[in-house]
Amino acid sequence: MDTEIAEKNFKSVPWCFNGHFHTVLCSTLMSAPDLNSERIEIDTPDDDFLELDVMNRGQKKPVAVLFHGLEGSSKRYYITRLAKEISARNFNVVMVNFRGCGDKLNRNRRFYHSGEIEDVDTILTWVKLQYPNSPLFTAGFSLGGSVLFNYLKKHGTNHPIAANVAISTPFELKKGCENLDSGLNRLYSKRFLITLLDKLERKREYYPDLPTYTGNSLYDFDNQVTAPLHGFTDADDYYQKCSSYFFMDQIKTETLIVHSKADPMTPFKWTPIDEISRNPKLFSCYPDEGGHVGFWSKPQGWLERTVADFFDSFKSNGKTSSIGCN
Repeated sequence: MDTEIAEKNFKSVPWCFNGHFHTVLCSTLMSAPDLNSERIEIDTPDDDFLELDVMNRGQKKPVAVLFHGLEGSSKRYYITRLAKEISARNFNVVMVNFRGCGDKLNRNRRFYHSGEIEDVDTILTWVKLQYPNSPLFTAGFSLGGSVLFNYLKKHGTNHPIAANVAISTPFELKKGCENLDSGLNRLYSKRFLITLLDKLERKREYYPDLPTYTGNSLYDFDNQVTAPLHGFTDADDYYQKCSSYFFMDQIKTETLIVHSKADPMTPFKWTPIDEISRNPKLFSCYPDEGGHVGFWSKPQGWLERTVADFFDSFKSNGKTSSIGCN
């Protein structure tokens, strides 16, 4: 089976003429549909909690678990639009909020990061208890894609995921961070820092000894806050250990990788295309246009259809027979 999926079917709307426009206009103008979902809190082994939004279609229906990007949530347009498409195809859908990204600030000192897999274990264990006879699928956007690659690397084939999709993954975390801290991309970086710092200071009310941020970049935040809070020596140690660029050959679960060649936030030049092409478990979809998790297509819904088609191809027997990037 050919693991390189044709990109020609993605057709951009004319007013999104570069990656920044796809990224920004999708984020600001695309509506998040109202979903008939239920907010559920589940406990974690370290006495914290995770907030999930669940769309229930029935015990024997397949289930898709969706993971958002840095400082996103289950309410982001790219999560809710994908959830609507997948639910319409008779899937149960679980929309994840990483710690501190839901409606409540989490209890513990820690937050989340690109290599966080303990919470993935907790979530998937809960999902399998709720839907014991259902095939399970996952999709991660940006940081969420990185988290899932780290999970798949750690567990090999010893996990419940039948198939996975990674959209706009930051394969090389250090280079991606440096890219966000330069030029026009600093606008994205500053937006992330506003919410990250707000959470840090709100949590400092309960933990006065939390690390102090004195920098002016995402790299500084990861070096001063993310790394020490989550057991890394520094930002470079964190990036080295959690960058999926270095272990794509170890992924043993069928995964569709969607990455725009015009992505301004996680540039395509750092996508490990050779390693991906050599791994028969990986399927690639690299449209020339599009942005970072934003793909404003004509007609709308190309990304959602592409992900749902990939999951659909596994529903019958757990193996895909045909994959399209339509």
